[in-house]
Amino acid sequence: MRLSQISPELYRKGATTSDAYQHCRKIGTNHYENFTVVSRLLPRKKRKYVYALYAFSRYTDDLGDELEDGNSSALDQWEQELEKSIKNGTTDNLILIALRDTVHELDLSLEWLKKIIHANRMDQLNNSYETYEDLLHYCDHSANPVGRIFLKIFDQSSERNNALSDKTCTGLQLTNFWQDVNRDEKMGRVYIPVEDMEHFNYSREKLEKRVYNENFVNLMKFEVNRARKLLKEGFTLVPLLEGRIKIDVRLFNLGGLKILNKIGQINYDVLHTRPTISKFEKVTLFSLSLLDHLLGGAIYGKQP
Repeated sequence: MRLSQISPELYRKGATTSDAYQHCRKIGTNHYENFTVVSRLLPRKKRKYVYALYAFSRYTDDLGDELEDGNSSALDQWEQELEKSIKNGTTDNLILIALRDTVHELDLSLEWLKKIIHANRMDQLNNSYETYEDLLHYCDHSANPVGRIFLKIFDQSSERNNALSDKTCTGLQLTNFWQDVNRDEKMGRVYIPVEDMEHFNYSREKLEKRVYNENFVNLMKFEVNRARKLLKEGFTLVPLLEGRIKIDVRLFNLGGLKILNKIGQINYDVLHTRPTISKFEKVTLFSLSLLDHLLGGAIYGKQP
């Protein structure tokens, strides 16, 4: 089945670039996330690029997660349409019309976008990861390209900044995994490395039965500490950035650290509870982040 049949609402003959960006904005504002996809503090002329990136990532995830059959075929079609759109400029897909404009305006790497698609292919091929290095390889495709594109959008891309962004993005991806251990296992996916489960004497069978014991607590404490270390290292990117983008990058880190702290507060029982950030906590984090920005980093400095 062609993508135009799977998602007919995305295809519109004669659509303008403005129409396409507006559609991406609707996708961004209609999905729940830990934080608003695009802060109103970001420069208006930059927001459309972030919405295009988000819409592309969201739709790619949907193709990978929600289609019962033929997921790989759909992802193959999506990559072919992406490449054709960027190179030849021929597409009726609203997301790709906006993304094509974004790529050309910002001189983005097509490989970063293709990595995001490949990450979803990896989800179709793998339901577990043997080693931590294998998991980091997955994060390098699923999360890190998004951070690098985000920096490019705001003219903050450099080798040093990209490396620190990778720390933040991988840390956030791991945080999401540890937040959703229960949900992911129900979908047949386990992101806890096999080597770590063996080290802490905790099996896949126990996970399937939701066995919560001291071994599981120690296992999750180990994984949470890894993610926390990455986020704290990534936080050192904030003082290197210029302008209001600092607020959003700071929020990404603080939100991830808040989730990790909540996992600790429930004694790592993510088998039966999914820790989330309340609306009040979001407002508090945003307010503190804004105040820290206005005070030149006086609250958090280089570390949260």
